[in-house]
Amino acid sequence: MLNSLIALIALGYPDDHPEVVRAHRELLKLQHETADSVRIEPCFSPVWDTAIVTIAMAESGVPADHPALKRGVEWMMAKEIRFKGDWIHKNPAKVEPSGWVFEYDNKWNPDVDDTAMVLLALRKVRTDDAKKRAECFNRGLKWMMTFQCKDGGWAAFDRDCTKGILEKVPFADHNAMLDPECADITARILELLGYEKWNLDDPQVQRAIAYVRSNQEADGSWYGRWGVNYIYGTWQVLRGMHALGLDMNQAWLRRGGQWLEFVQLADGGWGERCNTYDDPVFKGQGPSTASQTAWAVMGLCAFDDPYNPALVRGVKYLISKQNADGSWSEDEITGTGFPCVFYLKYDMYRNSWPLLALATYRNLLEKHIAQGNGHLKEEEPREEPRPAVIGG
Repeated sequence: MLNSLIALIALGYPDDHPEVVRAHRELLKLQHETADSVRIEPCFSPVWDTAIVTIAMAESGVPADHPALKRGVEWMMAKEIRFKGDWIHKNPAKVEPSGWVFEYDNKWNPDVDDTAMVLLALRKVRTDDAKKRAECFNRGLKWMMTFQCKDGGWAAFDRDCTKGILEKVPFADHNAMLDPECADITARILELLGYEKWNLDDPQVQRAIAYVRSNQEADGSWYGRWGVNYIYGTWQVLRGMHALGLDMNQAWLRRGGQWLEFVQLADGGWGERCNTYDDPVFKGQGPSTASQTAWAVMGLCAFDDPYNPALVRGVKYLISKQNADGSWSEDEITGTGFPCVFYLKYDMYRNSWPLLALATYRNLLEKHIAQGNGHLKEEEPREEPRPAVIGG
């Protein structure tokens, strides 16, 4: 937006030209001034946030036909992109256009990650027009599945956009010209496919699982492309594999859970800072945050043991840090724009993810109690808390 405004002025457009006025007005909407600072938001995230909140509310027990959820889903369905945008050049598959974007409108660039999250939300809500919702869901799912890359993973905006030479182009001033596949998006898609009962023998599922396995770090964690960082990536992989129905006792998955336990902090929470993108030696280090603790809690829930001491401590951390009005506070930045370039502070993360984590844990605990598998004891640690810091 800023470059567009500069370009218009450089081309000789007067300051009172409607396009210059509009560009300036839209830029000002993102500006936040205080007595001693000026900050500019890089973007809005209404589709993304609406989908996450819908999922969290539905999981926490809000009825599937609640008016608020229905209105949210109707709004998201109205935002479906029914246009063949830039993606057709890298993805010439004969598929009906669909997909969702991160912000309000961008018909040229719907993205896979937002589409997956919206689809996860659509399946949670009962609308007045069930046929319309089903058609929208199926259209979006078919569109999303055509974006699987050669190595089995999914990226955000395109397919097989990994030519490093593009980062050498002078315009690539922040080396973010590429759209690499990543474990977090791939695992989120597998989570959706698991809920939709896709067969583990399906070729696309098999290739995606192989991709996820090949991208596991030596210590058991996974890199998080769109959230800070290894806690985000590891949580999403574990949740996705659990939803898919994999045996979570497999050694490679257990190692992921053990890594989360290893980096749990003394206060029972989890935290990690953006410097992990510069040097993974810092992974798992940082002050506890509500959103990152929520991710770790959900990651450990994937092992179906509500009595795991590390998991119980994480849940207690979230409960103890909840504010009187039901919210959580969070000062740290836990969202990723471009690694090593800029990061995003989602204000909704501090509330939506803890809500989803507590709902996930409650549902797991209730299932175990219903099956007669005992009850939660106040303090019965099976082992000492693990160290709070792990090296690269």
